Amino acid sequence: MITPRGALEAILFVTESPVPVGELAEVLEIPETEVEDLLSELEADLAERGGGLVLRSSAGGWRLYSHPDAYHHLERFSVSASARKISPAALEVLSVVAYEQPVSRAQINEIRGVDSDSAVRTLERLALITEIDRLPLPGNPAVYGTTDLFLEKVGISGLADLPPLADHVPPAEVVGALEDTFRPGG
Repeated sequence: MITPRGALEAILFVTESPVPVGELAEVLEIPETEVEDLLSELEADLAERGGGLVLRSSAGGWRLYSHPDAYHHLERFSVSASARKISPAALEVLSVVAYEQPVSRAQINEIRGVDSDSAVRTLERLALITEIDRLPLPGNPAVYGTTDLFLEKVGISGLADLPPLADHVPPAEVVGALEDTFRPGG
């Protein structure tokens, strides 16, 4: 017969998204405090063992992830035929949605300066963004936001954990100089 710890490990091994403590307690039929103790034990055991897995809290739940030190090996593996990558255009759209949500396709297009419909559809298909509302405008355009899967893939608990955008914006004088080069006669 499997122990609660063994059952917890099995659940965390097969899950595709972080599992909240309350759900783990319900499935394992033990108190949440006991689940939290088991999670702490497992986290410590994995760290002590020095293996390829770590236990992390993300997007409101717990899940096993690959160890950050395995990055080089995972990067080499990612070029294999079974790896799936997101295009640079889709990454740009994902960034716009993450920082500007809720945001419509028209707003995304305006920010990027190009049509983004294909990238939006791709990100929806990958469940990284989702339609969260409709605007009360002609045609009722959809507005998009990120999903819990996005939070999980990025490794953050919530949007407040995104790095400040100001850290990645050039100083005003650089932006001004760039804008001058695009002005007629500039």
